[in-house]
Amino acid sequence: MSPRQLNPESSIRDRIQVVGAHFERGGRPWIPVTGEIHYARIPRSRWKQTLAQAASGGLNTVACYVFWRYHEPTPGRFCWEDNLDLRGFVEFAAEAGLDVVVRLGPWAHGEARFGGFPDWLMEADCTPRTNDPVYLRFVERFYAETIGQLAGLCHADGGPIIAAQVENELHQQPEHLARLREMAEELGLHLPLWTATGWGGAKLPGTVLPVWSGYADGFWAEADEEFPDFARPHFSYSHQRDDHGVGADVRLAAQAGSGPQGGDGNEDTVDTSAGALPFATCELGGGMHVAYHRRPLVTAEDVAALALAKIGSGSVWQGYYMYVGGSHRRGHPDGEQESQVTGYPNDMPQISYDFHAPIGEHGQIRPHYHLLRRQHLWLRSEGQRIACMTPKIAGIDFTDPCTDPQGAQDLSGPAGPQDPLRWAVRDDGAQGYLFLSPYQPAVESLAAQASVQLQAPCGAATLTVPHRPVDIPAGISTVWPLNFSLSAGLTLISATAEVITRAADAEADLLILCVRDGIPAELVLNRRVPVSGPAQFLHEAGAAVVVPTVPPGKDCLIQLGEARILLLDEATADQLYRLRRGDRDELLLSAQPVWVEDDVLVTEPVVRRDALITNAVLAEDGERAPAPRSGGPQHRLSAPADWSGAYVLDVPVPPDAFDEGLRSMLRLTFVADAARAVIPGTQGSGDQESAREVLVSDHFWHGRDWEFELTPWRREIQARGLQIHLLPRRRADGVWIHPEHRHAPDGARVHLVELTQLRRGAPPPGTVHVLGHTS
Repeated sequence: MSPRQLNPESSIRDRIQVVGAHFERGGRPWIPVTGEIHYARIPRSRWKQTLAQAASGGLNTVACYVFWRYHEPTPGRFCWEDNLDLRGFVEFAAEAGLDVVVRLGPWAHGEARFGGFPDWLMEADCTPRTNDPVYLRFVERFYAETIGQLAGLCHADGGPIIAAQVENELHQQPEHLARLREMAEELGLHLPLWTATGWGGAKLPGTVLPVWSGYADGFWAEADEEFPDFARPHFSYSHQRDDHGVGADVRLAAQAGSGPQGGDGNEDTVDTSAGALPFATCELGGGMHVAYHRRPLVTAEDVAALALAKIGSGSVWQGYYMYVGGSHRRGHPDGEQESQVTGYPNDMPQISYDFHAPIGEHGQIRPHYHLLRRQHLWLRSEGQRIACMTPKIAGIDFTDPCTDPQGAQDLSGPAGPQDPLRWAVRDDGAQGYLFLSPYQPAVESLAAQASVQLQAPCGAATLTVPHRPVDIPAGISTVWPLNFSLSAGLTLISATAEVITRAADAEADLLILCVRDGIPAELVLNRRVPVSGPAQFLHEAGAAVVVPTVPPGKDCLIQLGEARILLLDEATADQLYRLRRGDRDELLLSAQPVWVEDDVLVTEPVVRRDALITNAVLAEDGERAPAPRSGGPQHRLSAPADWSGAYVLDVPVPPDAFDEGLRSMLRLTFVADAARAVIPGTQGSGDQESAREVLVSDHFWHGRDWEFELTPWRREIQARGLQIHLLPRRRADGVWIHPEHRHAPDGARVHLVELTQLRRGAPPPGTVHVLGHTS
């Protein structure tokens, strides 16, 4: 593949292009940081806030599926209104300072019914996902309407759309993928980058860039898989980019004729080996959804460790799926979610598509939002150099990036104290970063590493890092700078702390580092300079090693000659924001999530918590649970269809729950099998709408609290009340639950039903500490 095939010629000043193994923008190396946000699954009223929060989280790009079934529910009649307004979403993204990747489909998956295909298409006399002329005529109509919505918003027009993905997880149809790009361009969509998903051994044409995935766990694994084989390698440093586990069950279903399928192609395909093209990702798990049969418990630390491992392995495009959770739309009687009814292997919740994303289904800001933001600030600050750095992975020939077909370590056996430290270096011949990790998820955790001291290659030198051996605690994945320039003639040879960002104000440059819990901080300089602040040189001959004399935190500001370094602890680093206001960046510390809308600093703190129900034991056994069923092409457990035996809990929602200016959420801590929040129908009512029961939210219990918003349903709740329906848990049915929670007793128990209210507004004085400004 040549860059010309990927990048249409453009003379615009901000040109985006593939240059060797990285991207350039405006002639400079550039790392996109992208998060998946499904506009059609989020209320339009929350778009602006959500996109501003994404920008505050350090994204520079958002991606969105265009689900065909939502936009053309009947042949030839298109819907682009309300939260289906694709153009409006892209414009809101531009206002937030974000670029956009449009995932055009036609097939999307995204746990949508028929992968986003309209029901009428599945009944049409054509072969989807091929170059069948009848199918292509349908696609052309859909593409034409979609591209019409995007007129004037493409990068060459000065708009935010920089890339498009054609199809999704199509493995044996390179000529079809090539035709989809050609068709989109013929219809007027001209973009710098065209992508297609490469995992599963996909054969791709030379006109699309392969993009990759990596998940810490997957609901699509079997119920007897404790830690899926496809997940384990993602916590190592590796030149391997592919993942044959993602979507494998759907591929099997397609091969069996139970779902959308394609045929064989014979077109020349792209070289996807390491180093041939940029290592770009589009689906690093920002969390994980749950299916009925298997309910993973991916943690914030899992998400952050996996993302960092990909950077250590050479990623130059960090793309997360999902970054913001959402809700399936309402429409089909069977639901708009993936299900065994439509030939899929898995049954999903009918409404909730929370995905335990960094920003939840109802706008909840979760811990991995902060952990990822630390990485994103680093990529924003240092990405121009990181983009050009090549990976050198321990256990692999550093000089040959193609000697790693299976990963950096032997990962076939269980974890244990014998596991070696996983480490890698990315460098550009002068400076670099050392990545270290004894991290794997708790189901197969790795041991702590004692007395770590490495000989790290950086350019032509080999550096001893750290100066004094340190212990690396279990559950840590970290990255340390090597040969980092601080000021003229002063270099940070190494540091046992992570770079977050660097900035400049009227005083001097400021470098902010995060010291991970349990790892003592040391700064190794190339020479001795005057030191002021809470730090001192070690008394060792020939060594220029500085250590802090106070714990890391906002007061641990050290002056080293002309350079300033702020050492933050992890808790404080999680409160660090770099926000654009006007023509300046602001570095802020805030205990509350903050973001910028219309150049104004905004937050939405909790202002009230009320316990509505505590410790209600509804059932001590699973006697009333419906008999387990299995279905779909993989014969996995099926979601209950019979709710007649459900226990019903009336929720006493207080009259002032919907006071003006407040957003009300309900949070349940409970144990059951499955639960639904329902607005009951009105018996004997002549009004068909009020007579119908309304499903507000649903949840397959997996150990986490269940949260959902009440405010959109305030009129119905005030008139008809709110109920929680619960089916009791029965461990013998064989649903996979994380070991942390699987020993919960049978039955149905509600420990807490809590009303949480939030009020949006400007941060109160004193809650935001301004560190400085940078132009």
